[in-house]
Formats: sequence, structure tokens, C-alpha cells
Amino acid sequence: MRPVNLIPAEDRRGDQAPLRSGPLAYIVLGALVVLLAGVGALVLTGNQISEREDELTAVKREDAAATAKAARLASYVQFRNVSEQRAETVRSLADSRFDWERVMRELALVLPSDVSLTELTGSAGAGADGEESGGGELSGGITGPSLAISGCTFGYKGLAGFVLALKDIDGVTRVGVQSSEDTGRGGESGDSAGGSECGLAAATTEFSLVAAFDAAPVPAPEGEAAPEAAPESAPEAAQAAAAGSEEETAGGEAGGG
Repeated sequence: MRPVNLIPAEDRRGDQAPLRSGPLAYIVLGALVVLLAGVGALVLTGNQISEREDELTAVKREDAAATAKAARLASYVQFRNVSEQRAETVRSLADSRFDWERVMRELALVLPSDVSLTELTGSAGAGADGEESGGGELSGGITGPSLAISGCTFGYKGLAGFVLALKDIDGVTRVGVQSSEDTGRGGESGDSAGGSECGLAAATTEFSLVAAFDAAPVPAPEGEAAPEAAPESAPEAAQAAAAGSEEETAGGEAGGG
């Protein structure tokens, strides 16, 4: 038969006696776990603080090195800026140059045989005070280079032909007649007209006109934008000269009748 222990469990002795436990053990165990977690968190926080301090020290050291390097290279940056400014100035001056040699060559090619020049003046652009350059009372003003031409020809028809010929010069945007005068020396001999500067003895009309090159680039004053080119306009002198030519023709026919 199987033996049965009739001794109450609380009175038993030996290995088969039950363990006596209470809430105190669990409380102590929980306190140890909390303490261990706190110590671990404290250690991790301390390590993170140390790492951040090391990173901050490294960043400060790199910043100091970068500042020192920038100070050493500051002179090179200034030199580069000065070099770029000078190169831009040279480019601006090169772009604003005007080819007077080409203009003179084309003028010689288009100059009619019945026109004699007594004065020729070239101007590179508007004056420092904003005055018109060589244009006198030319309508609209002149912002670019210009040619002031004086001479003589045979009547207003010859003057109109010269105005149209000047328009054939590359870059000429407009031509304005400043003055024209009928001298009435058409019938005089070469000796009687010798006092005139005109190289044509039988010339009847003396004129003064201006050819403008408004589209040509000109150097702008410091702090100001380059002036825009004035729109091309038809020369009023051509119409006036054509009207004068009609009157002269009508007068000739009347005299012949």
C-alpha cells in the first residue's frame, strides 16, 4: 500500500516541508529591478552627455580651423573680385568702341560726285552734362556717336540725294539737316565764287547736317544704365529737300517759258 503522511503540512520537517513566503520578497525584488533600471538609465545618460560634449568640442575645433582658413584666403577672394571687375571694365570698353575708320571708308564710297564737304566733325556720344553731341537742335537728341557734316551741292535735289546716301552707311539711324541756304551762285564763274570754301564753283546750296548712330553702344556713366537706342525715324530733310527741288524745277520752267 502507498504510505500516507498524516502530519499537517505546516508541521512537517525536511525536504517535503513547503516554503514559507510573503509579499516582502516581491517588494525587495521590485526595488532591485527599479534600482538597476535607474542605474542603467543614469549610465546611458552620462554616456550620451559625454558624446555630445565631445561632438561639440570637435565642431568648435573645426569652426576655428575653418575661420582661420577663411581669414588666410580672404586676400585671394578680394583679388578675384578685383580681377573680375577689371575684366568686366575691359569688356565694356571693348564693346563701346566705335569703328570710325569703317564709317569714314563708307562715307567716301557713298559721297556723291556733286557734293563737296567743307567740314566734318565726329562725336563719340552725349556730353558729360547730358547735352546733345554734335547734334545741335536735332529732334530727339543724340545718345550715341554722330557725324556733323557741312558742305555744298547743286540745289536741294543734290542735298536730298546726299541725305539718302548717308542712310546707306551701316549704323546710321537718322539724318537731320541743321541748315541749308541757297547761295544763288549757280550762274557765276569760278573766279567770282572763289571766296567760298566750297570746292564746287557752280554750287547753289550750302548745308549743314548731322548723321546719328543711336544704335551704337556707348559707355554708361558709373551707377547709370546704358541709354537705349532711339527708334529709327525717316529723315525730315529728304522731304524738305524734295519740296525745294520741286520749287526749283517749277521756277526753272517758268523762267524758260
